[in-house]
Formats: sequence, C-alpha cells, structure tokens
Amino acid sequence: MYYFRKYLSDMPNIVIIPTYREKENIEAIIKAISSLIIPFDILVIDDNSPDGTADIVKKLQLYLPNLHLIERPGKLGLGTAYTAGFKWALDKDYSFIYEMDADFSHDPNDLLKLYKACKDDGADLAIGSRYISGVNVVNWPLTRVLMSYIASIYVRIITGMKIMDTTAGFKCYRREVLESIKPDHIRSVGYGFQIEMKFTAWKLGYKIVEIPIIFTDRKLGSSKMSGGIFNEALWGVLRMKVRSIFTKYPKK
Repeated sequence: MYYFRKYLSDMPNIVIIPTYREKENIEAIIKAISSLIIPFDILVIDDNSPDGTADIVKKLQLYLPNLHLIERPGKLGLGTAYTAGFKWALDKDYSFIYEMDADFSHDPNDLLKLYKACKDDGADLAIGSRYISGVNVVNWPLTRVLMSYIASIYVRIITGMKIMDTTAGFKCYRREVLESIKPDHIRSVGYGFQIEMKFTAWKLGYKIVEIPIIFTDRKLGSSKMSGGIFNEALWGVLRMKVRSIFTKYPKK
C-alpha cells in the first residue's frame, strides 16, 4: 500500500533519482519506494527525456504527495543533476538525503539499511557497497565487473581512501555532510562526481560506512555507462588528488 500523508516540513528522508529515458522503470521504482515501512520523499530530476519519463512522474504526483520533480532542459550530466537535487533538499530541511538509480539496480528495500546506518548507527555517509563483502553484482558481463572493481582499487591507491566501492551511486548523506562539502564546488560532472563526493567527505573527517548490497543490472531500458565515461572518471581522480594537495579541508 502506498503511503498517503499530509506533507510534513520535518520529513527526514528524501531520495534523489536522476532520470534520462527511464519510462520502463520510473513508475515501478517510485511505487516501490513509496511502499516502504519508513516514509521517503522522492525527487526525480529529469533531463528532458524524449520518452516521456517526466510525464509519467507528473501523473503519479496527482496521488503521491511524497513525489517531486525537477525538469531540466537537456542532458546536463549526473553530477549537476545531483547538485541540483542536493540544493533543493537542503532548502527543504531534509535530514537524510539519498542517491539512487531508477533502474532497480539498487533494491529499494536497501534504503532501510542506509537509513539505519545514519539514523541509528551514527554514520555520516552510508554507502550501499557492491564490494565490501566479496563481489555482489548480478547480471553484469565479466568485463564490466572487472572494470568497476579495478577502478575502485585504482581510486583507493591514488587517494588513500579505505572505501571498497569508491564508484558506488547508492548512498545516504546526513544533511550536515552536504552542507560542509558544498556540492556545487565539486568539479567532476559524470561518474567521477561519485568519487569526488566520497573523497571530500573523507578528507573532511566524516564517518563513512559501507553497507553490503546486491547490485542487479537493469532488466528494462538501456545503460548510460560507457568506456568514455569511465575513462573520464579515472583521469579525474588524478586531477582531484593533485588539487587536494593544495586544498585545506577543515575537520568537522
């Protein structure tokens, strides 16, 4: 049963979901999140999907008061989508702000694990991790698993972070972390954005925990990942590390 409630300004949780051509998945993921035992608001950020993704969201808004939408004029990048979502969520005073994909590669039920890690167990940033307890990836070709796993090793070597899944895009932030990071100062735009956000939180001294999840490749729609995106992220790590040498990170 989807939750119906009078909107409360102190609603603690909001899940940010960037979309581009996700008409096959968007309604189902919104309903799955809205059915959880703990209420979550949802903010969809759509980059002018030509398949009508935003129109589906607008129809759902008629009876789901927890659902919000930002429409952007075109495909502007994952990092800028999350930055827009973070600003919106901080302005609305949400306590816990989540990132999640629309394609069910992240299980909506695992939002409850991230919530517990931050709300009850004291984490400042909780990461849904594919690699903290082995390699928990389903239906990915071996080449993509290796590319992702090796990329995380590479990031750990360059940055010194102990995070196993450095490229993970399933996360929960306490609002204080985002206020300190100031996401619009993050320079990476694509998947490197995920790495730079974790790196900055780590440099600022926040408590980061990894929660084991099973990552399942999408069944519907097409992936936006490409070798070019991955290469951009990897070169961006080197630039990020060099910049950090000349940056002062005040500890919290």
